[in-house]
Amino acid sequence: MRKLVYLFFVLFAFASCSKEVIVNQEVKPVDTGVNPDEWVLVPAGHFYYNMHAHDAVIDNDYEIMVTDVTNKQYAEFMNKAVAAKAIKIDGDSIKGHYPGDPFDGYLHEWKIPEGDYVLMPFGEPGSHIKLVDGKFVVDKGFENHPVVMVTWFGAKAYADFYGYRLPTEKEWAKAARGTDKRAYPWGDEISVAVTNFKSSHNAIQKMLDAKIGRTTPVGYYNGKKYGDFQTEDNRSPYGLYDMGGNVWQWVGDDYPDVHYRYMRGGSFDNYEYNLFVWARNSAGPDYYGINVGFRCARDVKTETVTEVAVDSVSADTLKVEEIEVKVEEIEK
Repeated sequence: MRKLVYLFFVLFAFASCSKEVIVNQEVKPVDTGVNPDEWVLVPAGHFYYNMHAHDAVIDNDYEIMVTDVTNKQYAEFMNKAVAAKAIKIDGDSIKGHYPGDPFDGYLHEWKIPEGDYVLMPFGEPGSHIKLVDGKFVVDKGFENHPVVMVTWFGAKAYADFYGYRLPTEKEWAKAARGTDKRAYPWGDEISVAVTNFKSSHNAIQKMLDAKIGRTTPVGYYNGKKYGDFQTEDNRSPYGLYDMGGNVWQWVGDDYPDVHYRYMRGGSFDNYEYNLFVWARNSAGPDYYGINVGFRCARDVKTETVTEVAVDSVSADTLKVEEIEVKVEEIEK
């Protein structure tokens, strides 16, 4: 019985990360007014973690992207990284090198050795990034939609290339929930006007001229009215959009006792309970799907500098006082 229950759980989880084919390749562009290049600061400190609101603390400040990484941003990364020989085109996929996981025998289940792994199968249906005349381009109208069909390796490669990283589960959770005990990033209630999830397909299809676009542009639910569809603002307490719904988001944790990686946030293909701030999903790092994307985090570095104070009383015998000052500088 225990094995049967476990099998049901695994099948259910992967059903929520569907690889359903997207039939349309173009949609009407939608300007949300949200800038995908923006970041927000999340301060160190206490927050409530997981469903039972356990006390948790994050020791350091960090920054996190306001939105998920978009198709445009990921296409730009692939063009730059291919030119820099950091990644390579292999048939209809893009591949990158990964140094491998520390292996803990049976506890790790599957060994993830050093090697070249698929970052994105751009040749498969569902990807809105195509290789045209040697350059990666985005299907019209999908430029500001979240990138999908990206493996965990692909998310990490993007972050590494720019000197970023994937957020840890706890960092993601605090950025989504803030410091109270809310159920969703925007509060305790959910509606079709506040995010892109299973029950809001009708509104999404209407926005996309009745086509099946599935994802919405990043930051689409910001209180703005599109035609006759009035959205609600779904920002988290720290100002992040789409931390519940639209696409699952890979997080960076590599736990020593398992080979798989975790995702947070739920997607357009999930029901309300998958969008709770404590909900999670998992898959192998080589998994990809039409409802799986990511966003990045970066550290806030503290440096010690020396400030020189000059005593103006005597120019011949200058008195120099060294003062240690801590400044916070965002790593660029």
